[in-house]
Amino acid sequence: MPTEVQEETFTLEEVLAGLKEMHRLILWNDDVNTFEHVIWCMMKYLDYNESQAEKIAWKVHNEGKCAVLEGSFTEMEVYRKILQQEGLTVSVD
Repeated sequence: MPTEVQEETFTLEEVLAGLKEMHRLILWNDDVNTFEHVIWCMMKYLDYNESQAEKIAWKVHNEGKCAVLEGSFTEMEVYRKILQQEGLTVSVD
């Protein structure tokens, strides 16, 4: 006796909504990057203004890390790779 398989279809919006579990992009302190470089990267790639980017740089310096972006895992991975190519120490949480 053949097994019946019921096929389900999903819209693109439904698939993307399922991927939207929130993840955070974490910027870590290191002894390599300057404040200026961190600020420049935050402004160029994450659209922070100079004041916001400076606050992030100080928070990373003083606390060791800072969540700089939130979104789906796929989105965070894209930004992680970009910022790593710029020499920053980042991870996805």
